[in-house]
Amino acid sequence: MSRSGLNPEKQRKSESEVNPKAYPLADAQLTKTLLDLVQQSCNYKQLQEGASEATKTLNRGTAEFIVVAADVEPLGIILHLSLLCEDKNVPYMFVCSKQALGRACGVSWPVIACSITIKEGSQLKPQVQSVQQATERLLV
Repeated sequence: MSRSGLNPEKQRKSESEVNPKAYPLADAQLTKTLLDLVQQSCNYKQLQEGASEATKTLNRGTAEFIVVAADVEPLGIILHLSLLCEDKNVPYMFVCSKQALGRACGVSWPVIACSITIKEGSQLKPQVQSVQQATERLLV
C-alpha cells in the first residue's frame, strides 16, 4: 500500500484511465501550481467546493477560475461546467485526481470540482492571472 491508501497498481491504473473528454488537462507542473492556488484560495476564503457550488458561482458571475477533476465517473456529471465556463468566459482546467483536489481544498474526501471566487483587493490576483495565462497558452 502507498501513502495515499491506494494500491500502487490500482493508482497507476486510475491515472491512465483519465477520460479523453477531460480537456484541457494540466500537466504535472501546472497541476502542482493549480493545487497550490486552490489551497491558498481556501486559506483566503475564496474557494467554493463541489460541482453544484461551482455552478452557482458561475451563474452568479463570481467565479474567477474553475478546477475540475478528470477522474470522475461518469464524467458527464461535470461536463456542464466546461460549457458554462465557455459561455461565461471563465477559464477552467482539469486535474488528474479528485483525491488530490480534495486535499488541496482542505478536506479529507474527494472533490470533483471547485471554484476560485472573485474578491476585491485579493492577494491571489497575480497567481490567478498567471494560471489563466498558462491555461490560454495550453489551449492555443
